[in-house]
This record gives sequence, C-alpha cells and structure tokens, in this order.
Amino acid sequence: MFRFSLLTTALALTGFTAAAGPRPVAPPDSIGVEYRNNIMLIKHRVGPGETLYGLARRYKVPVEQIVEANSGQKGALVTGQIVLVPRNRVVLSQPAAARPAAPVTSAAIRSLPTDARGNRIYKVEPGVTLFAIARRFQTTPAELYRLNNFPANYNVRVGQTVIVAAGAGSAAAPARAATPAPAAAAPARPAPTARPERDDETERVARETREREARERAARERARDSANTPAVTPADPAVEAAERDRGPSRASEIVRRVSESGLATAIQTDASDKYLALHKTAPVGTIMQVRNIMNGQSVYVRVIGPLPDTGENTNILVRLSKKAVQRLATPDQRFRVETSYVP
Repeated sequence: MFRFSLLTTALALTGFTAAAGPRPVAPPDSIGVEYRNNIMLIKHRVGPGETLYGLARRYKVPVEQIVEANSGQKGALVTGQIVLVPRNRVVLSQPAAARPAAPVTSAAIRSLPTDARGNRIYKVEPGVTLFAIARRFQTTPAELYRLNNFPANYNVRVGQTVIVAAGAGSAAAPARAATPAPAAAAPARPAPTARPERDDETERVARETREREARERAARERARDSANTPAVTPADPAVEAAERDRGPSRASEIVRRVSESGLATAIQTDASDKYLALHKTAPVGTIMQVRNIMNGQSVYVRVIGPLPDTGENTNILVRLSKKAVQRLATPDQRFRVETSYVP
C-alpha cells in the first residue's frame, strides 16, 4: 500500500512537471498568451503613446510579423487595444516599470512648455494636424483626444493649445486632465490669433470700397458733363479713346479738373484733318473738352503745343485746328468757348 502511494505521488508530480514545463512564461507586461497554428501569440494591451514600432522594439519582433498576426493592422494604435505579438526566441527583460515614464522623458516632450497643472502643451502651427502632433511626440491621436476631451475626428486649428502629456501627479492624472474640458478647450478659440487677419481683410475691403466709390463718382461727373452738352457729335475716335483712358479714376482728379472760359479761334497755319489745339497753360498731350457756349456743340481735342501770350493771342484762350472749328459749327472767326481738362 505504501509503495502504491509513492508511485501515485511520483506519477502526479511527473505529469504536473510535463504539463507545466514546455509552456513558456508570458512577459510580465502582457495579459496572456494565445496559440494559433502552433504559434504562440502574446496578448498585449496597448498603453498610452505605444505604437507598432515601439512594440516591435520591446518584443524584438519585426513589425511585419505583428501586422500579419493582427489581420493587417496598420496606422496608429488605440489605448486599451489588444495586440497579438508573435513569440520570439529572445527572452525579454522587464522594462514595464520604466514604460509609463517613457513619453514624458522623451526629449521632444521635455522641450514643451507646461501649463498651470504641469501638463506639457503644444501650440498648433500652420499646416499641422492632430495626427502629425501624435507622430511628432510618439503618441496616438486617441490619447490626444482623451487628454484634451476632443470629439472624434476633431481637427485642430492654428494657434490652439493641445495637451501632449499629462502632468506627473498620479496615474489617474491624465484621465482627470481630460475631464475639465473648459480648461483644455478654452484655447481652442483662436479668435485673438485670427483677428489680425480679419483686420487686414477689413482694411482691404474698405480700401477697395473707397476706390470703387471714387470711380463711380468720376463716372457720374463725366455723365453730368455729357448731359450738359446734348448736341455733341462723335469726334476723332482716337481722341475719344484717349479721353476715355485718360478720364479721371480717382476722386482727387475730379477735384483737380480745370474749367476755363474765353475766346477761341482757329490755327491759321493748320492743314491737318485732326482735332488739335494750342493752349496757354495745359500740358502738351492733354485731352481737352471744348464747348461752344453759343450752340452747345462740343469736341475733344489734343493739346499739341503752348499758345504764346503775345500779340493777338493776348485775349485768346485757345486756338483750334480747322477740323475742330468745323465740329463746333460756328461762322465766327472768334467765338466764346468753355474748356475742361485734367492737368
């Protein structure tokens, strides 16, 4: 009977040793193991800031094997997600104690300023997205959503302050940091940052409005001038085109328009078929409107030279080419006219 008891005990110990011996021990930072096709897969719960490349370095397994074991998993991991890691022959050390401090101790995060709660914060620059921030500071968009209490698919704005790493108060500090949404969401209103742009836009619109109003006033002024001369017939097309191009486009030109009245006569030596004039003060090249006060006929002429203030020119305001005199339809050699031009 005693021999039978010893044999039974030995068999039990042998069976227990055989059952427990070949089964490898899972790493301390995993939550268990799983077997598929005679391959041991470590179940790893994703922590804040962990990526596929980080898991590959921790478990010394190529990233491609992790992606294949998880049905083509690509992109950012989500905190709390279970990732299957193929078992490798290399025995892992236990870096679990240093893992929570890894994101905080990175050089990129240490260079960030802190807020009143000790959170590491980042001010969004132009062209930067939430995914770019997560990639830059080796974290995940899901973790940034949690820390800043952002809704899903939230897109950050220029000048907004984003919490990248929670203050090192306790393990629950990141969760509590995400709870007071007003503190994290208050800087999300980039009104002070965008206001200078709106001021520049307002100033530009106001400037364009003033220029447009000046052009409209100039057009109304020209319309009134045309209304005062209903009998005007078309002059030389080249002269009229030049006048339209030369027409006032600014309010200052309307104020500077020169209007005079006096006697006009013909240029005795003129033999051209164009609308020309000699004037005492108007610069050469000026397009001038000349109106016959007696019958209201008008014509546009181009000043081709100065009129000397000598001899019989003393009482003459302007001398016109014979073509222009014919357009004004006057039988007199001297007749009273009114001139108008922009110097």
